[in-house]
Amino acid sequence: MLFVPWQRIADWKCTACGLCCRAYSVVLNFQEWLNIVKNYGVDKTVSGLDKLFIKRRSDGSCIFLYKFSNMYLCGIQHMKPKACKLWPFRVLSKPKFGYADEAVYRYRGNRLYVYADPMCPGIRYGKPTYEFANSTLREFVEIALGVRRTQYKTTADLGVPRLFRAI
Repeated sequence: MLFVPWQRIADWKCTACGLCCRAYSVVLNFQEWLNIVKNYGVDKTVSGLDKLFIKRRSDGSCIFLYKFSNMYLCGIQHMKPKACKLWPFRVLSKPKFGYADEAVYRYRGNRLYVYADPMCPGIRYGKPTYEFANSTLREFVEIALGVRRTQYKTTADLGVPRLFRAI
């Protein structure tokens, strides 16, 4: 898959389409796995040869994905795994997908390389807006680096009543 360097993206907003939760398996770190097991049971997770994952339904979707009206919502928004928080972005220490000059993102003296998965329908291509470059992207970089935990630029920010955020 060809990932897109962030400097080719004008803006990104989650559309709550659920594609990410239907098309990809979610890799968990041990603490994320433990939190899910403690709150929902071990049967909501599966293990691979060397990785832990959120269980998927028979249709391939995440077991915590719920449809509400015409939106898909995360049932574990309050403890959403880092992989989910970062999608569709990949924040890397090296330019793994090429286009280093367009992927470089400077954060507190660090050179990082940020790419986006073009499968996401929330991506709007073009010259990055000020808001995207200095707020949205910064939030994803900070989540990737562990500087920030709280997330605002996802389904949590769609105006969904609080009752439905943690179904």
